[in-house]
Order: sequence, then structure tokens, then C-alpha cells
Amino acid sequence: MAEKTDTTDLLGRDASHELDDVNEPDDAFLFASEQEQSVQAPRRALVVIVTDHPDDSAQDTSRLAGELLVEAGFTVDGAVIVRSKKSKIRQAIETGVVGGVDLVLTIGGTGVGPRDKTPEATRAVLDQMVPGVAQALRSSGQACGAVDACTSRGISGVSGSTVIVNVASSRAAVRDGMATLTPLVHHLVDQLQKSSV
Repeated sequence: MAEKTDTTDLLGRDASHELDDVNEPDDAFLFASEQEQSVQAPRRALVVIVTDHPDDSAQDTSRLAGELLVEAGFTVDGAVIVRSKKSKIRQAIETGVVGGVDLVLTIGGTGVGPRDKTPEATRAVLDQMVPGVAQALRSSGQACGAVDACTSRGISGVSGSTVIVNVASSRAAVRDGMATLTPLVHHLVDQLQKSSV
């Protein structure tokens, strides 16, 4: 004997006629809705190269970082090369923050030399530290053999709605750093955008 389906609503009224009016969701509508949610405005980045020797290698590093950022879904607003002076580094970072970029990526100036001032300049701008990102960069740098990456004093954090990350200056550190950094930065930007809505 077939089991009878109960079609009464919460008040005990017959609701069988309402079941006939329910349409299944349109697959095209659901797909379009998912696509709409996954489409986001391009994320913007600024690259800050910190060096006392603005030569061809600084330009090469800048180009590499720009290419990797584009591959990671960022629009690169620009790349600036600044001297290893705390005030110059800070000014370049603040330009990105005030300009509303999602990421300021500094490259260089993270070692232990007397002119390595990038972490100090960055710390002066940050509202919040996010140490896990810098730690992930050091760990991945060690794994890939980028000595300057694993011994970097680089820091990471947030200023306003901008993520700021220090990366060591070798090509290996930049290449590996971007592979490690990409999902972390996208996650942080997502969080910042949700909190500002």
C-alpha cells in the first residue's frame, strides 16, 4: 500500500494545491547567479622596489613581480623604485594605501644590513599585523632554497583596506613568494571587502 503524503500546512489546512504551483529553479538562472557572485572587480596592486642601486636588475624584478601579479588576477597600478630610506619607503607605501590599492607589495630591504629599513617603514603604516603571511613566505622560501626569503625580516599586515607585504629581493624569493602569497592575499582582500560593506 502506497504511503500517503501529508500536504497540510502548519495550521492544518490542505496545502496540496500549493505544491502544484512550485516550480523547480531554472538551471540557467542558478548558473548566472553563481557567475555573478564569482565575478569581482580586478584587484589593484602597487609594487615598491627598495634598493640603493636602481639598475637593470631592479627593473627586471619589477617586471617579474608585475607579470606574476597579473597572472594572480591583479591589475598593477604601477611599480616604483625607492632608495633604502625609511621615509621614502613609507611614502611609497602610503601612496598605495591612499590610492586605494588592494595590495602593496614591497620587494627588497628586508635583510639585516644597516640600510634594510623596509620592515620598519611598513610597521609605521600598518593598522594591524598579519604575521602568518610573512611566516608563510619564510617557510616557503626555505623549502625552495631562497636563502634571502627564509632569513627575511619582512612583515605583513593591513592599513585601511590595503594589504601590505614585504618580500625579499631575489628572483627566487619573488617567484616563490607570489605563489605562496596569492591565495593568502585574495583571502585577506575578501575579508576586508566584506567588512567594509
